[in-house]
Amino acid sequence: MSSDQDPVVDAEIVGDEAVGAEPPVGDYTAGGVPTFDHVRDRIEARFATSVGAGEVAEAVPGARAVEDEFEARRRAGLDKLEEIRRSLRADTER
Repeated sequence: MSSDQDPVVDAEIVGDEAVGAEPPVGDYTAGGVPTFDHVRDRIEARFATSVGAGEVAEAVPGARAVEDEFEARRRAGLDKLEEIRRSLRADTER
């Protein structure tokens, strides 16, 4: 094949109806847009999962201790940051 010729591509022309799978009945419109009910159900499911995760975290005995430890480390980090800032201010004032 010479460099001035386009390569031959063996392809089949496919109509729009063959692209992608059919959307689930009732969850999407014919255009593939999710219905309001489907979106609402997904949001409610996510909300219920997050509420349930919070309830489980509160029910586990060690969860409170982990939260307290995290808060103590956060406060210690903020205190150390403030200490570093004070020392930097003192160095620049000299």
